[in-house]
Amino acid sequence: MYPRPATIGIDFGTTNTVVALTDPDGSTAVVRFDAPGGDLATFRSTLSFQLHPGADGRTPERVVEAGPWAIDAYVEDPLETRFIQSFKTFAASAAFTETVIDNRRYKFEDLLAAFLLRVRHHADGQLDALPPRVIVGRPVTFAGGSPNPQLALQRYETAFQRLGFTDIRYAYEPVGAAFFFARTLTEPANVLVADFGGGTSDFSIVRFEPTREGLRSTPLARSGVGVAGDAFDYRIIDQLVSPELGKGGLYRAVGKRLPIPQRYYSAFARWDQLALLRASRDMKDIRALARTAEEPEKLGRLIEVLDDNHGYALYQAVSRLKMDLSRDRTAAFAFHAGSVRIEAEVARSDFESWIAPELAAIETAVDEAIAGSGLHPDQIDRIFLTGGTSFVPAVRDIFHRRFDRTKIETGGEFESIASGLALIGRESDLDLWSERR
Repeated sequence: MYPRPATIGIDFGTTNTVVALTDPDGSTAVVRFDAPGGDLATFRSTLSFQLHPGADGRTPERVVEAGPWAIDAYVEDPLETRFIQSFKTFAASAAFTETVIDNRRYKFEDLLAAFLLRVRHHADGQLDALPPRVIVGRPVTFAGGSPNPQLALQRYETAFQRLGFTDIRYAYEPVGAAFFFARTLTEPANVLVADFGGGTSDFSIVRFEPTREGLRSTPLARSGVGVAGDAFDYRIIDQLVSPELGKGGLYRAVGKRLPIPQRYYSAFARWDQLALLRASRDMKDIRALARTAEEPEKLGRLIEVLDDNHGYALYQAVSRLKMDLSRDRTAAFAFHAGSVRIEAEVARSDFESWIAPELAAIETAVDEAIAGSGLHPDQIDRIFLTGGTSFVPAVRDIFHRRFDRTKIETGGEFESIASGLALIGRESDLDLWSERR
C-alpha cells in the first residue's frame, strides 16, 4: 500500500498522459507503469474496446483497455478491436455528443472516465490512496474549430468525480511546466514557457522571484492556439498518403465525372475521427464510390485502411518521419499495413512548407503572449520549450529568431507539466494559479 500523496497533478494529453505526486516535504515523483514494453512514465492516451466470451462461454463481455495495453490489444486483433487515440481533441466540441461502441453509447466523459480508471489500475497501487484534490492540466486554447472550454471542463469534472476526487482544480498546462522549470532558478527571472502537445500549443510568461519563504511567482501573460503535433501529422498524410487513397480522384455518376468528396480525407486531420469514420455511414458511400471510381485501386486502399483499422500503423509511420526530419534534412516515409504500401523520400524543406500555416499560427500566439506581458523580448530572461513538437527545427526557429539562443532551454519534455501541476497544488494561494469549473 502506497502512502497518500500530498498533492497530485494530471497532465491528460492528446498523445500521452502523465501523473505526478508530491510528498509532504514537497518532493515530486512521476507515476511509472510496468508496461508490456518496459517501464514507462508516459501513458499513451489511447483506448481499446473488445468483446470477449464471458465466464459462461456465451454472453459477450466488454473488455476495455488503455495506454500500451490498448495498443497491444489492437495489434493482436485489429479487426475486432475498436481503437481510439487523441480523443482529447473533441473534449471541447459541442458537435461531438457520443459514439457507439459494441452497441453501447459513450459520451466524452465516459471515454475519459474509462481511460482514467485503467490508468489507476495499471499504476499498481500508486494511485489507490488519492487525496481529495487534484490539479488537472488544461490547454490555454482547446483544439477544434469552435472550442467550448466550459463544456470541456464540465466533461472533465464528471470523469474525475468518478475516480473519487471531490476538489477538482484546473491549471493551464504551460503554467504547470513553468513551475517545474522554476525549481532550477537561483535569481529572479521572467520565464516564457512554450508547451507543444498533440492538439494545442500553449504559452505562458511568469515572473519568478526566489525568497527566504520560497519561490514567489506572478503570472504575466498567456496565449495559445489549437494546433500542434496532430496538425503536422495531417499535413504529412494530406501530402503523402491521401492522394494514394483516392483524394483528388474522380468517379462517374449519372453520366458525369465528379470529384471524390474531400470529407472522407478530412477525418485524417484527427486520429479520433479516423476511428469514428470506420463505424460511420460514410463507409457505405465509400464502397459504392470504389465501384465507379476512375482509380478504384486507390479507393480500395482507403477501404482497407479503415476496415482493417490501420490508423495506428499510419500514426507510427508519420511519427517516425517527423522524428527523422527533426534530425536529418531528408528522410524516408514508409507506411506498410496489410496490402497497402506507400513510400516517399521527403525533404525537411518540403515538410516545413506543408506546415507553414500552423507555424504562422504558433508565431502569432507567441507574439501575443509577449505583447500581453508588457515585456520587450530582451526582458524575457529564460525560455523553456517542452513537449514532443518542440523538437521540430522549424518550431525552435520561432524562438531562435526572437531570443538569444543561450536563454533557450529544454528538458522534461513529457513529464514537466504533470510535475508542475502537482507543485501548484502546494501553493498557498491556489486561486492565483488554478480554478474550479
